[in-house]
Amino acid sequence: MNIKNTFGILYLIPVTLGDDNINQVLPIEVVKTAQILENFVVESEKSARHFLSTIKTAKPVRELTLNLLNEHTLDKDVTALLAPLLAGKDVGLMSDAGCPGIADPGAKLVELAHQKGIRVVPFVGPSSILLSLMASGLNGQQFAFLGYLPVDKQARNIRLKEIEKRSQIYKETQIFIETPYRNQHMLEAILSVCQPNTRLCVACDISLATEMIVTKTIAVWKKSPLPDLHKRPTVFLLLAS
Repeated sequence: MNIKNTFGILYLIPVTLGDDNINQVLPIEVVKTAQILENFVVESEKSARHFLSTIKTAKPVRELTLNLLNEHTLDKDVTALLAPLLAGKDVGLMSDAGCPGIADPGAKLVELAHQKGIRVVPFVGPSSILLSLMASGLNGQQFAFLGYLPVDKQARNIRLKEIEKRSQIYKETQIFIETPYRNQHMLEAILSVCQPNTRLCVACDISLATEMIVTKTIAVWKKSPLPDLHKRPTVFLLLAS
């Protein structure tokens, strides 16, 4: 006899990448689903409450259950976040990075959900990584997302040379990010280390009114006025020739 699965559903809820127009970047089905959920796993409680307040949830935000899953969450504590799902309650997973599971720790919860046989439902929404790749003009057939590069200057420069070499060998677009207050240092490091013919796309404030996506060779970047990237969410994309 088959026993019906009574687990809840883990919905991967995309959020906006800033104070942009929700109706322009999120399908109505995403908003409707998030409005009726009562349990959430979030990367940042402050940003999650702001988003949920903006979409006007059915229940007051203060009555919703928000559990944290961020870079400080220990692996052994992630399992406990499955409790509502195992009890049959639907849960929304939200990330500060736009789409859950992409460049955020939410993937740990998704992995455990699969192990337990819990249904995982992803929704369409803004991903700064994919949107920047789409708009870069670089190779979208073969690419790699590398996350953050080393903070140490010497280690970062060595890593940049390795990235450029791999890109040259495999014709592969290399995508990486930096903490917003170090963006300017990253741009300057790229220009100082990489070869003149290497193409660099700088994509910042994706989907916002201040959005800027520019692709130039290193040689041309060096001759151009540099944009001010300080504290602006930015994605760097590099393709060597």
